[in-house]
Amino acid sequence: MLEWFAFPVATILGFLAGLGVGGGSLLMLWLTLIVDMPYESARTVNLLFFLPSALISSWFRRTQGILQVKKLQKPILAGLIFAAIGSIIGQYLDTQLLKKFFGALLIITGFRELFYRPRKAK
Repeated sequence: MLEWFAFPVATILGFLAGLGVGGGSLLMLWLTLIVDMPYESARTVNLLFFLPSALISSWFRRTQGILQVKKLQKPILAGLIFAAIGSIIGQYLDTQLLKKFFGALLIITGFRELFYRPRKAK
């Protein structure tokens, strides 16, 4: 029965990821809590889901003039390096520990979003 929901859920989560809302976090919750997918598999699916969403969103932001690639070269390189390091380390960490870290991250992010106030320009 869940197969019928896969396309609409992926569509909504892809849209949210494009807005920068956190579609990947919601995808993890969907896969682990609703679909009952093992955490390791859900993590892999989440990474594969994120790639096209990030590429398409970045391309649109660049065509709008919002994304300035030259200013982001060093952070992108650092992100690639530390993503690889994190992936290697993640292979050796206990899945239950990773779930707890992820849950804590979701809670912290949720509170930040609830209570976030934009700074006034000086």
